[in-house]
Amino acid sequence: MSKENFEPKIIAFLCNWCSYAGADLTGTSRIQYSPNVKALRVNCSSRVDPTFVIKTVMSGADGVLVAGCHPGDCHYKSGNLYTRRRIMMLKTLLETIGIHPDRLRLEWVSASEATKFASVVNDFVEEIKELGPNTIGGK
Repeated sequence: MSKENFEPKIIAFLCNWCSYAGADLTGTSRIQYSPNVKALRVNCSSRVDPTFVIKTVMSGADGVLVAGCHPGDCHYKSGNLYTRRRIMMLKTLLETIGIHPDRLRLEWVSASEATKFASVVNDFVEEIKELGPNTIGGK
């Protein structure tokens, strides 16, 4: 498959309280964004176990987006601070096993940031298109 025809498969783990609500507002506001992203709602971004990310990539996803509340605004006080540390560690681990670390992205999106959510998704899709298909995962 050539890069021009490549349509990435991206899985997004979205915090219930902020990012998922922001994604919902994006839809209800009829703001257009790439359909390449499949959203999964989690209670908190800190509930995204590192094995979820690795399994998602190894199962054929071209990219993984983790989005949560802005630091200081976490519904569970400091959950997103744990997430930030985990994502930094995961990027290093992914690189070690031969997966480009830019296939994993962390963003802070609040419930009122519909435009930001659409922008993040569209930007990430373009970034993954530049990287090309995930050749490690089992498609």
